[in-house]
Amino acid sequence: MAKLVYDDNGRLLFTKEMKKENYTILIPMMAKIHFEIMKNVFIHYGYNCILLDTEGPEIAQVGLKYVHNDTCYPALLVIGQLIHALQSGKYDTDKTALMITQTGGGCRASNYIHLLRKALVKAGFENVPVISLNMSGMEKNSGFALTIPMLRRISAGAIYGDMIMSLDNQTKPYEINKGDSQALVKKWVAKLTDVLADGHGFTKKEMAENLDSIAEDYSKVPIKKVPKVKVGIVGEIYVKYSALGNNDLEQFLYDQGCEVNLPGILEFAMFKVDNRMEDYKLYGGSRAKYLVVKKLFNYFASLEALIIASQKKFGFRPSTSYAHTKSLVDGMVGYGSKMGEGWLLTGEMLELIESGFENIVCTQPFGCLPNHINGKGMIRPIKMLDERANIVAIDYDPGAPKVNQENRIKLMLAVAREQLGKTAEQAKDS
Repeated sequence: MAKLVYDDNGRLLFTKEMKKENYTILIPMMAKIHFEIMKNVFIHYGYNCILLDTEGPEIAQVGLKYVHNDTCYPALLVIGQLIHALQSGKYDTDKTALMITQTGGGCRASNYIHLLRKALVKAGFENVPVISLNMSGMEKNSGFALTIPMLRRISAGAIYGDMIMSLDNQTKPYEINKGDSQALVKKWVAKLTDVLADGHGFTKKEMAENLDSIAEDYSKVPIKKVPKVKVGIVGEIYVKYSALGNNDLEQFLYDQGCEVNLPGILEFAMFKVDNRMEDYKLYGGSRAKYLVVKKLFNYFASLEALIIASQKKFGFRPSTSYAHTKSLVDGMVGYGSKMGEGWLLTGEMLELIESGFENIVCTQPFGCLPNHINGKGMIRPIKMLDERANIVAIDYDPGAPKVNQENRIKLMLAVAREQLGKTAEQAKDS
């Protein structure tokens, strides 16, 4: 066990000695494809990382035991999953660290790390250090650093994750040979891990080539296109993507015979960067900082264009550009509404409806006020704007029975199937 070192504020640090001793770093799960690639990037840089895939109601109960029950549901699950892992006996807690993201914004997610440290003390794991994964320099540890080469690989991993997730969702519901699409997910996660480890795959030229190769592979999967109910998923970012957070919503909808559309993580990243530019426009500030942020935004926009180009090239439904999604919100929600998912949540619903995914599940975790305002609070205005909107807001919290959530979704799907039947009849008559 490495010597425990604390900073002036009493924070336990992750030191170089801990890295040398090959401490196990546990990472909570959110978006499986994206996080698997990014975890492998950390492994390439010498960090012994494990991505937790544990699920079940007991995780929320562990969270409730060590975190106040007024805390937002994603915090309960993330902290519960990490402490549940420490209590499992699978890991030597004298040589284990935890990693958690920290955005630095106004959302309570920025404070998960402090809640986690308090929970670790209560649970008797005060010797377990917590690494903050952030790009704002909020916390630093001598044993962990985000370098430019690492960030480029992580960014590429997010781009590839968005692409694979989108093509998997477009292919899986129609595949003739069940399992073909998932086999490609595994193939490309493994292949991209090797490519990034070899020092390739993160320049724009290399990404364009790899995205084309992924799309070409998926275009070869034998499919049979039949009419299906199309459902979009929106909401707070963790509950939107996490199977633990939404009771495996994506698989449930697939089992109900639906085609699912999940907006990509890149769009959320662009939203967060764009917010810095909106701050400058609304409140003023440093012009130099604005220009640096704008350069980063333009870089992300160029990566987004690569995804869209590859999807179009091989006959897939292309992702909608961030700029277009933002334009849809104009006049409905101010761009100053940017806490949490902010106006982007409203924009995603409008974009999904425009793209033919008028049936939407809006995932609403307990304690997320911005999500309720820009999600549930905007359902009525959206329906007034477009009568095709068939949106159901589903609350996720420790006391919400899964069967009740699924029954509400099934009611939404019943309306969707009825509309699909009418559309089919109208097509026959014409």
